[in-house]
Amino acid sequence: MSWWLFIIAALAVVSVYAWVFRTGGRAIRPNNPFFRDMPFTVAFGYMLAMFSVFGAIWLYMQDGAVFFRWAVQGFIIFAIAAFAFRQFGRYVGTAGTRKLFRQMPLTASFGILVIIIYAIFAIFAGAIAPYGQEEILGAANVIPGGDPALGGDPLYPLGTDQIGRDILSRLIFGAQNTVGIAFITTCLAFFIGGSLGFLAATLGGWLDQVLSRAVDVLMAIPALIFALLLMTIASVWANELGIPLTFFMVLIIAVIDSTRVFRLARAVGQNIVVMDYIEAAKLRGEGLGYLVFREILPNATAPLLAEFGLRFCFVFLTIASLSFLGVGIQPPLADWGTMVKQLAPFINFAAFAPLAAVTPLLAAGAIALLTVAVNFVVDWMLHKSSGLKE
Repeated sequence: MSWWLFIIAALAVVSVYAWVFRTGGRAIRPNNPFFRDMPFTVAFGYMLAMFSVFGAIWLYMQDGAVFFRWAVQGFIIFAIAAFAFRQFGRYVGTAGTRKLFRQMPLTASFGILVIIIYAIFAIFAGAIAPYGQEEILGAANVIPGGDPALGGDPLYPLGTDQIGRDILSRLIFGAQNTVGIAFITTCLAFFIGGSLGFLAATLGGWLDQVLSRAVDVLMAIPALIFALLLMTIASVWANELGIPLTFFMVLIIAVIDSTRVFRLARAVGQNIVVMDYIEAAKLRGEGLGYLVFREILPNATAPLLAEFGLRFCFVFLTIASLSFLGVGIQPPLADWGTMVKQLAPFINFAAFAPLAAVTPLLAAGAIALLTVAVNFVVDWMLHKSSGLKE
């Protein structure tokens, strides 16, 4: 009940300040339309924003707000880095890339920068990681931060897990495994769904009906539950056939996600096949391959690229979810979903060592950061492909 009273009292104080702000502004500058036409809700919003800023500054100055301080510092660092990256792209590169960076919002610059950093870590994980992803070191349950007084170790800045593996190295290799497998899976899903979607749109008839009804059946089943069921069955086959379970996971998720790609490719393709240039190509005697790859695909690139970013996020999160449930990427390979599950017990020691609670959040934060970055880029691509102007 005390929390409810505190919230009510805080809203009452903000309301009083909002009334004083609007009334005082009208008294000082009666002819200014900003204050004259200002509704009370707008004044309330200004005061709420002001109190939120002051509250954030006060919380930042507190000694116990370690996580909040790290979040604010990380936000500022990434904002500065995104701005510098955009400024760099405006003056370095080809004329096309410089024009692209001049039109790019800061959010898209941030997203591209994060994606490039993830790609570098994923490609060169073996050279960047200080230890191997399977290497068991001499110290276990080391707290992040590197401060020996708080249970850390300078040799392991992000700490170690329960059996002594370096968390920083496993995070880096997790980028290679999780992101790399998600990218391959998304490419396979687009190859399957895009090819069948364009065929259904171009040929129509019974092929369109059969493929569409099959896709409707698959889409009627929740994707994660269906993937979990198939992965449980595949785990038995993987042991009998001697095939890695990761291979079945890539194939299963690609087939399930290809249904969404099929629907988009078919819808876009049906809008393109009725164009005059398609009819002209048919009259010239062009074959099916020419129609799909030379006429339809180039004109469907923009929506497919935007969908690729969204599908990549969903595939990425699906792989992490399956790994968290124990049927995704298997040990000893490092995977962010598995790391969240394995490092979750560290939260129980947060009362004695506050930095211990950071440990499971590292992999979760890596997942969230990449998801946000890809969505920023996708939003920008959708804005550009829609023809909207600032």
